[in-house]
Amino acid sequence: MSRALWIIAAGRAELREGAEPVGEVVVETAYSGISRGTEALVFAGRVPIPERTRMKAPLQEGEFGFPLKYGYAAVGRVAAGPAALRGRDVFVLHPHQDRFAAPAEMCVALPEGVAPEMAVLAANMETALNVVWDAGVGPCDRVAVVGAGVVGALAGWLCGRIPGVEATLVDVNPGRAGLAARLGCGFALPDDAPEGCDVVIHASASAAGLATALGAAGNEAAVVEASWYGDRSPQVPLGGAFHSRRLRIASSQVGRLPPARAPRWTHRRRLEAALGLLRAPELGALISGDTDFGDLAERYGAILDDPATLCHRIRYR
Repeated sequence: MSRALWIIAAGRAELREGAEPVGEVVVETAYSGISRGTEALVFAGRVPIPERTRMKAPLQEGEFGFPLKYGYAAVGRVAAGPAALRGRDVFVLHPHQDRFAAPAEMCVALPEGVAPEMAVLAANMETALNVVWDAGVGPCDRVAVVGAGVVGALAGWLCGRIPGVEATLVDVNPGRAGLAARLGCGFALPDDAPEGCDVVIHASASAAGLATALGAAGNEAAVVEASWYGDRSPQVPLGGAFHSRRLRIASSQVGRLPPARAPRWTHRRRLEAALGLLRAPELGALISGDTDFGDLAERYGAILDDPATLCHRIRYR
């Protein structure tokens, strides 16, 4: 038998037993990661009806509207499957489940030097990589990232690795200053956010954060919107100097590759690249807690509600 976390109603989850997994590859899960922003919207039942097809996780069971199992950051060892994968640690875009089956093409072997307990960050790193591509950050740019959640922090870390870039994480939580320092970024509270930036990335999923992001943008700069608001309609402050400074707001979404890279990159290549980036030891600062899988249903809501949650890791062994 296998066990999986099912969201059975808004704000309610339980572990359910299922049949023995049968498929091309069978994976025994070691870890999975909670992606707080998206999973909180799913858990609260706030996925807009027009977006439900696009928001469906690759190996999701059930439909939005409940019950369903949702998630996309599982790491485990292949127990059965092709010889090239058998016995290897793999990352799979799969919900929280202790043993599951998946198509071989969805099982990405971990690169040498990437620990399974860190590979739970792969989906978030893939999103951050896409955001930085969409932002077009170049050497020596001044970059502000508003919202130091996992995606924002990873985007700041990536920007800071570009030669000469001055990257600042902006967040309402002063406790995130230590995280910024670990990632090689500056830190500022919203009232002290840098001004005149060449690129601004917004990842706070709040109207106040978007206003801060627009205020940080220099003349004719772009604010890249990496947040997803679910069924909310945030106010966008388009008065003031928005027009006179000729600012732009551009969306970024991991479901599609940036046009300039689409002719050469595939989603698989991007995911493999994201996994390879997880060798950096400082990224361990993004793991904000651990929970045993057997306790997940009871703790799931509290983990999602806690503003201190970054990537919360689930242990299966």
